[in-house]
Amino acid sequence: MGKSIYQSFWERKHQQKKSFAVLIDPDKVNAHSLKDVVSLALDASVDYFFIGGSLVVSHFLDEAVKQVKQECDIPVILFPGSPSQISQYADALLYLSLISGRNPELLIGQHVISAPAVKKSRLEIMPTGYMVIDGGAPTTVSYISNASPIPSDKNEIAVCTAMAGEMLGMKLIYMDAGSGARKPITENMISEVAGSIEVPLIVGGGITDPEKAYLNCKSGADVIVIGNAIEKDPSLIREMSAAIHASSVRVP
Repeated sequence: MGKSIYQSFWERKHQQKKSFAVLIDPDKVNAHSLKDVVSLALDASVDYFFIGGSLVVSHFLDEAVKQVKQECDIPVILFPGSPSQISQYADALLYLSLISGRNPELLIGQHVISAPAVKKSRLEIMPTGYMVIDGGAPTTVSYISNASPIPSDKNEIAVCTAMAGEMLGMKLIYMDAGSGARKPITENMISEVAGSIEVPLIVGGGITDPEKAYLNCKSGADVIVIGNAIEKDPSLIREMSAAIHASSVRVP
């Protein structure tokens, strides 16, 4: 049996190798544009594909996953916005619990509904504590979840939330400012959260330039997720990947 995807997250973290995940929203791609993104990702040595969105109304999820799997060996991880966003063709699933909110449906309710299908899918399941951070603008996820994000200047709330998620058994912590955020998560908040947990830390939302991606990694993020900026300019993949991988600590 080969190495699990979670094991690769864990090993890369402890080797201080930073990872780059390209986020693909099935509602915003077609077969042609997806082919271009995969080609750029291969050239740039992207580490993971995250596929999903807050709504996903196009019914292109399965086809998008299958196309990526046919064209490359980069692991495909589902980043679902609802229990219906499950594809048996993916490699793994971020099983998200919205620990930053107080909506019971997104803490456990939808998991109960989705559990039989998830179990049957044979996907690698990665329990993930999902934390929405205020990015300076209303986001789809905050609207759909009916939950207030953590204020961007309340580091102590973010730290305690992440610690609670880890102690409850979450294997990943994902801090997200949301698609199209005006303000990305601050390096200071990332640093304090990273210093308070042992599990890998994923950071996304509002990262629009390579310098910000680099600084987030240096602050303690283990995986950087970029979607919206790449949707607008796919050529950014190469620069983002170079910046993220350049931030890794090189062990002699």
